[in-house]
Amino acid sequence: MPSSVVSRQLTEWAFTQITGGEGTKDGEWLTVSSFPTTVHVELLKLKKIPDPFIALHEWDVQWIGEAEWAFKTTFNVAEEELSAGNVDLVFEGLDTFATVLLNGQKILETSNQFISHRVPTKEQLKAGANELVLNFDSAFLKGKDIEKTHKKYGLWNGDSSRLHVRKAQYNYGWDWGPILMTVGPWKPIKLEVYQTRISDVDIRIDISESLAVSLKADLAFSDKTADHATFVIKDPAGTVIETGDNLPANGGSASTSFSWEAGRLQLWYPVGYGSQPIYTAEIELYDRDGKILDTKVEKISFRRARVVQDKLIDQEGLTFLFEINNIRIFSGGSNWIPADSFLTTVTEERYRAWLQLLVDGNQNMIRVWGGGIYEYDVFYDICDELGILVWQDFLFGCGQYPAYDSFLESVTEEAIQNVKRLRHHPSVVIFAGNNEDYQIAEQLKLELDYGDETSDFRKTNFPARHIYERTLPEIVGKYSNIHYHRASPYSGEGKPTTDKTLGDLHQWNVWHGSQEPWHNWDILAGRFVSEFGMEGYPNIRTVDYWLGGNTAERFPQSRINNNHNKADGFERRLELYLVENFKHSFEMESYVYYTQIMQAETLASAYRLWRRNWRGRGREYTAGALVWQINDCWPVTSWAIVDYFLRPKPAYFTIARELRPFTVGMTRKEEQSFANERTAAFFSIRTILEIWGTNSTLQEKKVSLEITSFDLHSDWTDKWEKDVVLAANASTELYKGDLPGQPERLKKSEAPRVIIVSARLLDNDGNVLGRYSNWPEPFKFINFPTVHELGLKATVGADGESVVLEAKKPIKGIVLDVDREDVKWSDQAIDLVPNDPQTIKAVGLNGREIKLRFLGDGSA
Repeated sequence: MPSSVVSRQLTEWAFTQITGGEGTKDGEWLTVSSFPTTVHVELLKLKKIPDPFIALHEWDVQWIGEAEWAFKTTFNVAEEELSAGNVDLVFEGLDTFATVLLNGQKILETSNQFISHRVPTKEQLKAGANELVLNFDSAFLKGKDIEKTHKKYGLWNGDSSRLHVRKAQYNYGWDWGPILMTVGPWKPIKLEVYQTRISDVDIRIDISESLAVSLKADLAFSDKTADHATFVIKDPAGTVIETGDNLPANGGSASTSFSWEAGRLQLWYPVGYGSQPIYTAEIELYDRDGKILDTKVEKISFRRARVVQDKLIDQEGLTFLFEINNIRIFSGGSNWIPADSFLTTVTEERYRAWLQLLVDGNQNMIRVWGGGIYEYDVFYDICDELGILVWQDFLFGCGQYPAYDSFLESVTEEAIQNVKRLRHHPSVVIFAGNNEDYQIAEQLKLELDYGDETSDFRKTNFPARHIYERTLPEIVGKYSNIHYHRASPYSGEGKPTTDKTLGDLHQWNVWHGSQEPWHNWDILAGRFVSEFGMEGYPNIRTVDYWLGGNTAERFPQSRINNNHNKADGFERRLELYLVENFKHSFEMESYVYYTQIMQAETLASAYRLWRRNWRGRGREYTAGALVWQINDCWPVTSWAIVDYFLRPKPAYFTIARELRPFTVGMTRKEEQSFANERTAAFFSIRTILEIWGTNSTLQEKKVSLEITSFDLHSDWTDKWEKDVVLAANASTELYKGDLPGQPERLKKSEAPRVIIVSARLLDNDGNVLGRYSNWPEPFKFINFPTVHELGLKATVGADGESVVLEAKKPIKGIVLDVDREDVKWSDQAIDLVPNDPQTIKAVGLNGREIKLRFLGDGSA
C-alpha cells in the first residue's frame, strides 16, 4: 500500500472511427503518436487527411466533426495498488461528449470540455491488464439535437447550436478562424493510487492599503483519516520564512494563517514596475505514524490588485483602471485567442515565445477571450513569471446563451473548477462574465433592463443574464479574491455597452460599425478599450504557406486567399481604408505591404492618442488599450499583429514604440475661420500642431524636446528645442501652435505644403528616449520624391546583424525584408528623417541583401 499518492499518466493509446464520414476502415485501430491528442492531429500525422491549414482543405475534413470516434488503452494494475484505500482515474479534459468504459463497464459520461473528472475505480479494476475505452459522440450533431430539444438562440459567428455545447466556441468557426470541430482526450488521463489525498488548497492573500500582508490557507482532504498537516512558505531563494506545524487534519480539513508588516515580503509587480518574485507554499499530509500521505506545492505571490472605478475631474463617468500595490497602471496590451486550432500541439515553448513577444513589445496585459479555453496552467505560470496582467473571460462569446437546469449545472461546475485552478496566480486580476453577450442582447432588443438588480432572469429571452449576474459573481466571490466584471464590454450604472464614460468598451467603429477613419480614435476613446483593431495581411511567407505552391492563386482576390480571411465584408473594408489613405498596388507582395502599413498606422495611432488621455490621478480618462488581437490559431489574414508562425507584422513594432516608457505624440488639425458670419468665400485655414509626451515611470523625467520640420519638396527645414518635464505616470502637454512652415491658406485650391515634423525626446546624454514623425494625411495626396532623391541607405554593421538606415529626405513606413527564410528584426514600419539615422537589429541576416519597401517606393 503506498504511503503517498502515486500518479501515473496513461499514454499508450489507439483510436478508431465508429461511425460517419470517410475515415478509417471498419474496426481499424490506429496507434496515436502522442497523448493527450485529438483526432485531426493524429490523422494528419498518419497522412490520412490533407492539411486543413493549406489551400481549401479546411473543407475536406469537415466530416471528422460529424463522425463518432473511440480511443482505447490497456494498462496494468498491480495487486499492491488495488490494496490501497483509493484508486481513481482522473480525466483532466475530454473534448466533449464522451462515454467512458472501464473493462466494459460505464464509469463516466461527459458533456463539458472545460471540466475535469475524478472517478473512483477500485471496484472496476482488476489485477493485471485493464481496458479503458473512450467513446466520443459528434459534438456538432449532439449540439444540434440539444438545440432542437431546447431552443435556437441568436449569435454572431458559428452555428447556433454551439450555444448549448460547453466546448471551445471558436471550433465552430469565427471571423478569423476555420471550422475545425476537434474531438478527443485533449488533456492528460491519470491513474492515482492513495490512502488519503489533499483535495483542495485555498490560499487567500489580503494586502492592506499600507501594504501589510495577511495570508490564510484552508486545506481540504479526501477523507477524515489523516492525522496532521504542515504548511511551509519559502521565499524565491528557497529559504523557509514561515511554518505551520501539526495542523490537525482528522476532521477532513485544516487551516493556518500568517501576517507580515509592510516591507517584510517582496511584492509582485507587473512588468516595468518592479520584479516578479514567486514564493512557494509546500503542504504535507501525514498519518498517525508520521508517514507522508500526500504533498502539494503551490506557487504564490503577494500583490494588491484593485479595479478602481472613481469619479473623474472635468469629465463625466468613472475610471476603469487597474491598481497594483497602490500604483495605477496604464494597461497597454492585447487580446489572446487560442494559439492553435489544435490545442494539444501548443507546447510550453510556443506559449513562452508568444508571451515573450508581448513583453518585448512593451505590453503589460493580455485578455484571455471568452470564445476559446481557460488556458493551460503553463500559460498563467509564464504570465506570473514575466509580469503580464491577465484579464480572464468566462467562456461565453457573442451569443444569447441558455440557462436551463442542466446547462446551468454544468456551467457552475466549470466555473468552480477553473476559478479554483486560477485563483492563486498573481497575474490574474479580473474575471469577466462573457464576451459581447450584452451587445448581442442590445442588438436583438432582448429583455434588458440594466436597472434591474433583483430578478432571476431565467424566464426572460436573455436567460444567461442569470449566469453573469447571479451564478458567476457568487462563485468568484466564494472561491477567490479576484475582481468580477459582468462582461466585456460592460458599462454598469444602468448604461449600455457603448457608453464611453464607464466600464470597458469594445471600439469597433473603426473596421466594423460606422467605419470611422482611424484618425478619430481620440473621439472614439473609452475609459478602458478592451477591444479594437485593424486587419493586415501576414508575412508573405505565411501567405505562400497557405497557397501550398499554387502560384496561380497568388493574387489578393483569389479563392484561396479569400478562404484565408474569415471576416465578413473584409474586401470592402480593407479597400475602404486603403483607398481612403493610400495609393496602392494589387500585386501580391505590394498588397501585403500596404495592408500591413495601414494596420500599423491605425493601431499606433490608437495607442498614441489614448495614452494621451492618461493624464494623472483623477484624469485617467483612458486607462487601457488591448488590441484585437496578438495571435492567430492558423495561417490567416486577420486583426492579429503577429501571425500564426510567430512572425510579427509591422503593427507589432509600431505598438511597441507607442508603449515605451517615454513617448512623444503629435496631431495636426486644420482650423477654418471665416472673415465674417455671412461669408462662405472668404476665410483662412491654419494648421495647428499639438505635441505631448508620456512617461510610464513613477518619477518625473527631465528631457529635451527636439522638433525638426521638413518640407518634402524643398530644402527648407526648421528646428527648435526646449527642456521639458514629463510628469510621472501620466501624459504631459508640451506644445500647441501653428505648424512650422505651413502658411495660412485663403483658398481650398491652395494645396498645403508637405511638412513632416519629427519629434524626439532626449536624455542628458543625448540618448533618444522616444521619437515620432508626423506626416500630413491622407498619404495618397502626397507626390513623393523620386527614390533617388530620397537617398535611402541601409548599411550592414560590422557585426553582420545590424542595419543602419539613413536618408536625405523624410521617408514613411520602411519595411525591411530578405529573400528566403525570415530575419528577426528589432523594428519595422520605420519613419526616417535626415540626420537621425536608426539602427535595426537583424538576427539571422547572414550577409543577405536587404530589400526595402516604403511609401513612394514606386510600387503604387
